Amino acid sequence: MSSYQKELEKYRDIDEDEILRTLSPEELEQLDCELQDMDPENMLLPAGLRQRDQTKKSPTGPLDREALLQYLEQQALEVKERDDLVPYTGEKKAILGMYTLMSNKQYYDAICSGEICNTEGISSVVQPDKYKPVPDEPPNPTNIEEILKSVRSNDKELEEVNLNNIQDIPIPMLTELCEAMKTNTHVRSFSLVATRSGDPVANAVADMLRENRSLQSLNIESNFISSTGLMAVLKAVRENATLTELRVDNQRQWPGDAVEMEMATVLEQCPSIVRFGYHFTQQGPRTRAAQAMTRNNELRRQQKKR
Repeated sequence: MSSYQKELEKYRDIDEDEILRTLSPEELEQLDCELQDMDPENMLLPAGLRQRDQTKKSPTGPLDREALLQYLEQQALEVKERDDLVPYTGEKKAILGMYTLMSNKQYYDAICSGEICNTEGISSVVQPDKYKPVPDEPPNPTNIEEILKSVRSNDKELEEVNLNNIQDIPIPMLTELCEAMKTNTHVRSFSLVATRSGDPVANAVADMLRENRSLQSLNIESNFISSTGLMAVLKAVRENATLTELRVDNQRQWPGDAVEMEMATVLEQCPSIVRFGYHFTQQGPRTRAAQAMTRNNELRRQQKKR
């Protein structure tokens, strides 16, 4: 266990209620702003904490349920019934032929423009809209060889390595890049999304995490990494105290229950990770991971406060 993790161990069994009672109004307002980033549908949070409190009205006193019920009943008796705009006579009427007044295309064109601009005949054949083709995203212009040289030379100007969507990178070059990252002290973000990386690259990334002490963000989503490669990366994360963001989602095959349980365990044992990218399929590890992320973010907030 690293010194950073030992330092945060004393915050593991904190009393959250006691902390909330000691917060000032300004700190409570800041906490409300941070809670906005949380999932409003997270069942692990109380309903009152799933969104920001937008009311400034001070309480008028303790809740009196009987008085509230009496007030509602009195209000219901005092409110006058509203007369119907069209008196109900019990007679059933129908308007025939409404479906021929406007076609679907005319209706949606009128909604978009605010006026009836489509004057094609009601009985005419509706012509499909002509959609303009959307061009593909431009290719990633990163020069792999130059990036490799900069990483090896520990260039202080290089803080982000982004090789996303470059699918023709040779595996030996990726492993060399990971090897050079072991001693680099300036790169903060390392992203290999959709590079067709497999287990050999994942093993190289794991070896890099065991020695690198400056990397903060790692993204290896949308690749061909199996459960074995993901397990190697997760085990290496335990030995790294500087990584704060890890994204491993959308691999070619589902990693399995064992890997999802290992993910939850890693988040519980690595308080430095405050952002984790993976869509859990099992309720058990999903719940554990959500609790661990909430705790890690709280520990980070307390550390910044100190």
